Amino acid sequence: MCGIVGYVGSREAAPIIVEGLKRLEYRGYDSAGLAVQRGGRIVTLKKVGKVSHLESALPAGAITGSVGMGHTRWATHGEPSEVNAHPHLDCSGSIAVIHNGVIENYSSLKKKLIAGGHQFLSETDTEVLSHLIEELHKAGGGLEQAVRKALHQVKGTYGIVVMSSHEPRKLIVARKGSPLVIGFGEGEYLIASDPSALIRHTRKVTYMEDGEYAVISAEGISTKTLDDVTIQKSVEELSFELDQIERGGFEHFMLKEIHEQPETIRNALRGRLQVEEGEVKLGGLEQMREKLISARRIILLGCGTSWHAGLVGEYMLEQIAGIPTEVEYASEFRYRSPVIQQGDVVIAISQSGETADTLAALREAKAKGATVLGIVNVVGSTIARETQGGVYIHAGPEIGVASTKAFTSQLTVLALVTLMVARAKGLLHVDYKLLMKELDALPEKVGKVLDGAARIREIAGELKNARNFLYLGRGANFPVALEGALKLKEISYIHAEGYPAAEMKHGPIALIDEHMPVVCIVPKDAIYEKVMSNVQEVKARRGRILAVANEDDDDIGHLAEFVIRVPRTFGFFGPILNVIPLQLLAYYIAVARGTNVDQPRNLAKSVTVE
Repeated sequence: MCGIVGYVGSREAAPIIVEGLKRLEYRGYDSAGLAVQRGGRIVTLKKVGKVSHLESALPAGAITGSVGMGHTRWATHGEPSEVNAHPHLDCSGSIAVIHNGVIENYSSLKKKLIAGGHQFLSETDTEVLSHLIEELHKAGGGLEQAVRKALHQVKGTYGIVVMSSHEPRKLIVARKGSPLVIGFGEGEYLIASDPSALIRHTRKVTYMEDGEYAVISAEGISTKTLDDVTIQKSVEELSFELDQIERGGFEHFMLKEIHEQPETIRNALRGRLQVEEGEVKLGGLEQMREKLISARRIILLGCGTSWHAGLVGEYMLEQIAGIPTEVEYASEFRYRSPVIQQGDVVIAISQSGETADTLAALREAKAKGATVLGIVNVVGSTIARETQGGVYIHAGPEIGVASTKAFTSQLTVLALVTLMVARAKGLLHVDYKLLMKELDALPEKVGKVLDGAARIREIAGELKNARNFLYLGRGANFPVALEGALKLKEISYIHAEGYPAAEMKHGPIALIDEHMPVVCIVPKDAIYEKVMSNVQEVKARRGRILAVANEDDDDIGHLAEFVIRVPRTFGFFGPILNVIPLQLLAYYIAVARGTNVDQPRNLAKSVTVE
């Protein structure tokens, strides 16, 4: 979602802020702005569009100062405009606020403040904060107490940075439901909503928790709860490298991340899949291992791509490990008073570890007594900290908004969890070491699929002008059909839907004609013949068939206009291979249509508001 960068130190703040905002562009935004303390006043600049627009509008030498903050806004309340862009000032122009999140009671607060004489300029919920802090500051006690008291009055979520010309050498930051991280430099501090904005300047960070605020100046940092209790924060070391958030010669981050998948899958397996010893070791689950193995039921929570990963995990856990498994949209889970019973294990799946809906659902399950675990990518994220155990997928920073490498790494980790549980329960009906070897071979097989990218690019050129797509799959490949359709929608803006292949006859078949591309996932598994019957039905209605099929399938070429070949693997590992061509297809179609692949319209990388 929105991006936050702040700086307190001795260097010029504006260039550091702009550079940090560029690092956060992948999160999705529509406007950008910054504020710097200069000569006893707050100087602001705001622009609609890219951070580069903000940068080019910086007047030489006019916005100087060593304390400042910047923001990229993803519109919630009010359209994208300079007036609605952050920072937002109070009536006097002496207090500035940037904010990620949503203030749910802004309307009632705004009415009271207007009645008290405050004048509002924007349509945003955020501007309420600057005026509320101003009102409380008038009562005395300083900026810190005004911010603390203001936050006691607001309902909703926030990650905020506040600055004031009354106390020009400090920033105040606070968090509830929207991530904030503070970086420790040499005589300086940096604040961001994502550590990727800090990595050029420092590796030492501390993560703000909900209900905490910090007062930051060049002399030091003080962290407290909103009840004014001082707390000591631990300092952690960032583990990723700067080159991991660079494009590395690829045209787009998405293409780079697609091609990283042999390595990221290998990273998810490394040290965990011990083929020679015949063991799966998941240290992050060790303390919860017995609860997982004896689970009465597993509930997988996720949104978007992570929900699709959970759907594949459901097939694995039920059919291999024998545990009843349900997959829930995290965004809907807590709104139907879910029934949680003793013995239930809830696993939250999230690339960022900050997804607002998933985090809220996780907390609901935890409050009802479930064992809560996590499968996340970002080390130190909120979900990682609030769960009782879990597994990092080790995919490295994922910058492209459309998730690719995180999805296959999530599936890899779900496969590891499944094998660990199935073996412990004695339920494996196939050779355990054979399964381990198949899992271990996946990185090489993914690499082989990527070697066929040129052919997929040619197919994309043939289909780029289609207005609609259908994606069909059965069994564990039905979620792959959903994921393939989602990728195409996200970045090319072509309408696409994924269906279980047999459900085509229950409505979608009416759409099929000679103009409709139908992507069929047809591995040679136990239900191959049934899927081939569905392909025949599409062929009979003159649909344009693109098949993802195994290398040894000699029959599919007679039915499909286009065939993309993938190696064979054990059935439930197939989705890890079968999704790769669909990622590339979406990418090349989007490029051919001239869309912004890494930053598709209206989307944000991490959805931190409901």
